[in-house]
Order: sequence, then C-alpha cells, then structure tokens
Amino acid sequence: MNAVVCVKQVPDTETLIKLNAEGTEIATEGVKWILNPYDEYAVEEAVQQKEKAGDGSVTLVTLGPDRALEALRSGLAVGADTAVHINDAAFAEKTDPYATAVALAAAVKELEYDMIFCGKQAMEDDAGQVASILGELLELPVVTVVVKLEVSDDKKTAIVTREIEGGHAVIEVPLPAVFTAQKGLNNPRYASLPGIMKAKKKPVTVKTVADLGVSAEPMTVVKSMSLPPDRQAGKMIEGDDAAAKAIALAKALHEEAKII
Repeated sequence: MNAVVCVKQVPDTETLIKLNAEGTEIATEGVKWILNPYDEYAVEEAVQQKEKAGDGSVTLVTLGPDRALEALRSGLAVGADTAVHINDAAFAEKTDPYATAVALAAAVKELEYDMIFCGKQAMEDDAGQVASILGELLELPVVTVVVKLEVSDDKKTAIVTREIEGGHAVIEVPLPAVFTAQKGLNNPRYASLPGIMKAKKKPVTVKTVADLGVSAEPMTVVKSMSLPPDRQAGKMIEGDDAAAKAIALAKALHEEAKII
C-alpha cells in the first residue's frame, strides 16, 4: 500500500503572531515552526495503512523554504520512508492554495500511490482548499474531514467515515483517492530517538519549479491581514435586586454588545 502525504510547516500554535510591516503576511522573525497538527493525523494514517497492508511505502511532499525540511524530518521520524521537498525562491514571495496544489500535483504525479493524505487544513491560514484542488488536478475523488478509513481486502476501494454537521456520513470511494485527516482519525505516535536518528538518513529529493515544469503564479493575492481587536474588559452589573440586574443586563446586551 503506497501512500503520499502532503504536509506543511506552520508556526507553532503557541507562537505570538505578528504581522510584517506591510500587513500582508505573518512576520517570520522569531517564530518557532512545526509540522501542521492536522498533517500529523495524515502521516499517522498513512503509516498505519502501510503497516496493515504489510508492504508499500509512505512518501511525504511539502512546498516551502529550507526550514520546511524540519517538517519532513518530523514525519520521517514517525514512519514515513521518503520525502520530496519543493523548494524554489519563486514560491517565497507569492503563493496561494491553487499555486501550491499545482506544484504538489506535479510532484505527486511522479510517484506511485494508492492513497493521498492531507491535513484537513493548515493551522496558520485555515484555507482548507489545497486537498480539493489537488484532487481535481489529479482527477481523483476527494473525501474531506475523515475520522475513519478502512481499505478493502482487494485494495480497490475504501469505506470512509467523515464528519458532517450534526453527525457522520459513511461512503465508499474507489482508490486511489485524496483524503483529508480530521482530529479523531487516529492518535499520532511520538517520534522515538531511534526514529529521529533514522530520519536523518532517509532520502529527501529536492525539486524546483523548473524540475516540475509548473508556474508559481497564484490566482489570489492577500491584500491585507489584521490581528483580532484587543479584548475589552468585562463589565460587572452591580446591585442586590435580581430583577433590576436582569433588566440592566438585557439592556447592555442590546445597546452595547448588540447581540440581542
């Protein structure tokens, strides 16, 4: 069972986010970078499916600068076998979900796969678009927010449980297909010391735009970004008369908070 996992390096969820001087993207100075948390579920599922099948391989693919190699090593340390790093200055200044998916699709086309996994979204932009575009470019079915996946004995189909509003949907999909991993799909394993050491020796192939024969031209451009407004201090409604306090609360919710 051969699987490809598209991963991304994102700022640590505990990092204090700041914007660059132009207000168009996250300032990268002093940021701690990690493997996207949802991608951890994707990597774990790919490794588990390989283990269940008893054969095959797991290949990671990422698009990013030199530092993105750390994210690949994280996935290699927990069981992935090889990796492809799309590293080109053309993507450094401008990219979007479409341009990213185009590059990933070009790299994936060169690989053998029965399944393609992605995290359901990247933690820093929450776009959640790359996997669906990737499936379209590869002409493969896409199943999103997957919480359970069972491959048939003949490895031609999979029974997939995905989250929907208010419940779950169970569907059957032919393989190969693209799946996006949701929390609950599995419990990602921790990298062992031997795994970390082995990851340093596992092969990572570097690809450029020229190698892939694609363009880095995005279809969308971020004009501006802004941080959430500072949270205002809470307001206490004083008094001993419960009825009067209820009236004052309702008035404040209506006139000040404007939520009723």
